[in-house]
Amino acid sequence: MLRKTVEERPDWQETARANGFVFHHVDGDLYWDERACWQFTLDEVENQIEDPSTELYALCLQLVDEVCESQELMERLAIPEAMRDVVATSWRDGDPSLYGRFDFAYDGSGPAKLLEFNADTPTSIYETAFFQWGWLEDMIALGRLPQEADQFNRLHEALIERFGAILEAGSLLHFSAVEDHIEDRATVAYLEDLAGQAGMETRFLDISSIGVTDDGRFVDQEGYRIGALFKLYPWEDMLRESFAAHVAGSETLFIEPAWKAILSNKAMLPLLWERNEGHPNLLPTFFEYAPEGRDLSRGPHVRKPFFSREGADISLYDGERRHRGPDEGYGAEGAIVQAFAPLARSGENHAVIGSWIVGDEAVAMSIREDASPITRDLARYLPHVILG
Repeated sequence: MLRKTVEERPDWQETARANGFVFHHVDGDLYWDERACWQFTLDEVENQIEDPSTELYALCLQLVDEVCESQELMERLAIPEAMRDVVATSWRDGDPSLYGRFDFAYDGSGPAKLLEFNADTPTSIYETAFFQWGWLEDMIALGRLPQEADQFNRLHEALIERFGAILEAGSLLHFSAVEDHIEDRATVAYLEDLAGQAGMETRFLDISSIGVTDDGRFVDQEGYRIGALFKLYPWEDMLRESFAAHVAGSETLFIEPAWKAILSNKAMLPLLWERNEGHPNLLPTFFEYAPEGRDLSRGPHVRKPFFSREGADISLYDGERRHRGPDEGYGAEGAIVQAFAPLARSGENHAVIGSWIVGDEAVAMSIREDASPITRDLARYLPHVILG
């Protein structure tokens, strides 16, 4: 694994605009960054990222099964009491999952270490599935990468296949997000296109425009019943809003399902460690209030609220310096303490590896890079290549 400086494609911004990639810069700062790429061997990808991801996902599903039978575990995860049956029922009914993304610390020198699981609303789908693959094809065509260069990346095809497995062709699938959030709207537009390729009829509506009929069914602005809904909106928020009271009786199939509220919660990490202590791809992780959490906090560690995004309210001590993510007010439900694992580093660039799960299978990899060891919302996206 190494970071390579490469020459940008001369027309990449025009290509981005032509393909609807409207957030390649965010507030004037570069987000998509092809001035460098990360290079891996096939052995590194298959044995250190792909296979561990598949194994960890199976362990996660075992944990969901256990949590859904335990009020005590639901409480430890801060699942609102009134919504615990909704979460458990979605699991018992076999409500299908579309996708998720593990985030790993990996630098090529040892096993990848799970940092967290973006199980409910992961973004950077378009950049991973479409734009970085286009970068690879262009770089080969330009002679800047050899013909045998490859990527761990079949996210585009896997999502189409998975949509087709979840719903029958011709089904109406609604998509929803916060419409004026540029990245979320673009992400959902891409997923709509993929669902269309799988034979779905799709409609978009802003999350705030979802209505409820007198008999408790969700409907769109035109009064069409929402039988299946992809929502780029987190369950940890939904479960605490008035909207949640209608979920159980709505008969709507949610993508992602409510049981993903267990895995998108960082409080699942100490539970996963409790049940799989010593697993080479897991880090010692404890609830902050536990004696083990207090002990771990005396050395290199990371403190994470149960619910936080893009590094918000995360604090990190690497043994020498202390770092803190943006203050966003997360943490009321509790926090975990996780052993510190250094990210891959090149100069001041810290890279976190994303491993994408579609259905039950690891299908792709993405890389975000930040000047801080805490990956924040403006972390840059770099493409990757497999050689050797």
